[in-house]
Amino acid sequence: MIPFHELLFFILAALVLVISPGPNMIYLISKSITQGKKSGFISLIGVVCGFLFHIVMVSFGLTAVLFAVPIAYTVLKTVGIIYLLYLAYQAIKPKSKNIFEVDENGSHDSPKKLFSIGFLTSMLNPKVAVFYLSLFPQFIKPEYGSVLIQSLELGVIQVLVSFSVNFLIILTAARVALFFAHNPAWIRVQKWFMASVLTCLAIKMAFSKAK
Repeated sequence: MIPFHELLFFILAALVLVISPGPNMIYLISKSITQGKKSGFISLIGVVCGFLFHIVMVSFGLTAVLFAVPIAYTVLKTVGIIYLLYLAYQAIKPKSKNIFEVDENGSHDSPKKLFSIGFLTSMLNPKVAVFYLSLFPQFIKPEYGSVLIQSLELGVIQVLVSFSVNFLIILTAARVALFFAHNPAWIRVQKWFMASVLTCLAIKMAFSKAK
């Protein structure tokens, strides 16, 4: 088992990761506000499962193989970039719906779709795998026991931190809808800002390199 004082540093690093703006946070806020807290929670389960995918890959050494083969990393990264650009287009396309606008027509995505998109949003982000690969080795030491168990331990802690913070975000995101309801002039600004953020994330991902 990893000593508690070292786990505290890891928890701090995991907290920094989750509060950093990214596609996961944007997606969760969007669904929480437009479709309600229940939809946001289902989306969060999908995001968490995406984290679990990366954790399993790292724990069993598969991610190391992925990054050792340039074409494998390139394929995953390309899919992620295309997906982010697609989300950016959806934000500003003609007659697009404001992500902060409460859906009053009862038109909600199915739980399966919410979960699937949340899962893909998390899984198709190679930066998550890079984070795990660069951080886990700093806390895992043979003298602490099984390397596999230590890796899974860190993974579980990261998931718990991410789930807790994002759950709080889901609970408070709906309040933003009230602001836009009373300030409609900001809706267009919000759409272009969201599209810009997503595009910047895609560009940043495009220039990222395998470790």
